[in-house]
Amino acid sequence: MRQYEVMYILNANLEEAARNEVINSLHAILTTNGGEIENVDEWGLREFAYEIDGMKKGYYVVTTFKSDAANVAEFERVARINDSVIRTMMLCLEDVKK
Repeated sequence: MRQYEVMYILNANLEEAARNEVINSLHAILTTNGGEIENVDEWGLREFAYEIDGMKKGYYVVTTFKSDAANVAEFERVARINDSVIRTMMLCLEDVKK
């Protein structure tokens, strides 16, 4: 398992319960097959530097975790098709440290 960090932006119009449901479902993908979430940092509602699909704000979440490549690929696939997720950025921290 490798160490990763993912930052994703959720639609600002989501109710708190719906937002928590999306966050929990995305994190469940990462923890399947023995993955482990180390830290979740919710930055909250932030204004964009420029509009994205007509939106001016988004809810930012940064998560550090250990998982295998299959779970990471599944996370990215689900995030792309989920309408509540605006953007994602995944980093392999082991590659960054080298």
